[in-house]
Amino acid sequence: MKASLLILLAACGAALSSFVFAQPAYPPRPVRMLVGFAPGGTTDIIARLLAPELSEAFERQFYVENRPGATGNIATELAAKSAPDGTTLLVVSAAFSSNVSLYSRTTYDPVRDFTPITRVAAVHNVLVVHPSLPVKSVKDLVDLAKRYPGEVVFASAGHGSTPHLALELLKMRVGRLNVLHVPYRGMNPAVLELVGGQVHALVGTLPPALLHIKSGRLRPLAVASLKRVSVLQQVPTFEEAGYPGFEAAAWNAVLAPAGTPYDIITRLNLAIVGIARSREFRARLGALGAEIIGDTPDEFAAYLRAEIAKWAKVVEQSGVRLE
Repeated sequence: MKASLLILLAACGAALSSFVFAQPAYPPRPVRMLVGFAPGGTTDIIARLLAPELSEAFERQFYVENRPGATGNIATELAAKSAPDGTTLLVVSAAFSSNVSLYSRTTYDPVRDFTPITRVAAVHNVLVVHPSLPVKSVKDLVDLAKRYPGEVVFASAGHGSTPHLALELLKMRVGRLNVLHVPYRGMNPAVLELVGGQVHALVGTLPPALLHIKSGRLRPLAVASLKRVSVLQQVPTFEEAGYPGFEAAAWNAVLAPAGTPYDIITRLNLAIVGIARSREFRARLGALGAEIIGDTPDEFAAYLRAEIAKWAKVVEQSGVRLE
């Protein structure tokens, strides 16, 4: 009996070993990381920092493929239709959570058609004004805008962009703020127009504004995060400025097509989080004012659902739409 049991266990062990080694290695071929924006932006930078590290970790090429257009929708629609085998990943910005409300026609559902892997980092938005504007706080700016309705000019990175929606969220939180919105083709030209004094203020991503803040060419009033940002420790949050719960983070994350096996999602999560938390990666993104996140798939899924609901409300109340 004992000998028979040992023979049976040995046979089972051999069968299990054969099964394990018969499983295909991941990934079976090079992995493309789709980015819905042109090279050079924060989303692209993060993807290009991750790709070589993932290539080394999995001993297979991970490469970035830029498919810019429609605030990331072109790449998103392509990813949604891709095989759920882990060979196509989607690297997104915070626009991923608002596009479904902004655009009247999208062929994907951000929850149903994707499996979250992790949020990599968040680059927070900051409210900045031209130094010539006689304001030193958010309240000062709000009071000025209410005294001169329609005369305070806010720039943004474009109609329906995350900074534009952050402005709309601010208008909702302070109560019927009447300001003039001027959209630009990207955050860099918007910041340069503000530095030049052609506009008065903007709620924009920190990296393009940081150098001008440090040189005194722009005055920061508040950061749109729940805690202070390390590179601007002297600048209060909106909550500290008297507007609790105001958060508008320009986060970046990685997702896979829905149906991608759980073990692949888990392996990618562990690898990406490990890379993001490395000293070199932190240093590269920290210089841009970014905060490393590295959450679990479940945590990211919950956050994504909350973001979708928040921006849907902003879009509905503001009437902002894109085609």
